[in-house]
Amino acid sequence: MVPMHEETDIVGGDLLALPDSVTAREALDWVRRIESESLANHSIRAFLFARLLARHRGMRPGSDYDPELLFLACVLHDVGLTDEGNGSQRFEVDGADLAAEFMTARGFAAEAVDTVWEAIALHTSMGIAERRGAVCALLHGGTVIDFTALGSEFITDAAAKLIHDAYPRLSVVRALVDAIVGQVAARPEKGPPITVPGELARERGERGSSLLEDLALAGPRWGS
Repeated sequence: MVPMHEETDIVGGDLLALPDSVTAREALDWVRRIESESLANHSIRAFLFARLLARHRGMRPGSDYDPELLFLACVLHDVGLTDEGNGSQRFEVDGADLAAEFMTARGFAAEAVDTVWEAIALHTSMGIAERRGAVCALLHGGTVIDFTALGSEFITDAAAKLIHDAYPRLSVVRALVDAIVGQVAARPEKGPPITVPGELARERGERGSSLLEDLALAGPRWGS
């Protein structure tokens, strides 16, 4: 492990750099075609925040985690909310299945595919995702930071501004919850009880909002 770093030494420089492999470019192009700009930007920001989180924790890319697999997990983690990924399962699992198909078609080893599948399938599973390996934990951390700003204390305002200027939020909190609840409304089996999709749909139906989106929108840093 390397010593812990603040992200200030990479503000500007490589803070916004994305992996440039053929598969990474294809994944990003695909997501931008099938997702709204709001959701696609969220997925990219999740990667940038996840990478800062890894650095903050003293984790070294290529040694403690695979940066390409982290990118694929982050950028593909919401494909289950698209028309292409909308199957009969909760969106996290539909998205994991579609991401696995994408990677398998490009020759990734089964172990790498499983790493990304598990990270996407568990990215809303607090208390579990953190214990299922580096990619899973970092995807979970990156999405939580982007959606709620919880755990973002180590990220400077300057770094956050660069990321949000490059990839604007575009009311992502509402966009994500609307997409999840919309799927459950159309196909109730996609929101089983005591799951994130099921609880969001139940709360929206009962009170017109959900505790999760209220928490995110009330946050002192990102807001909507």
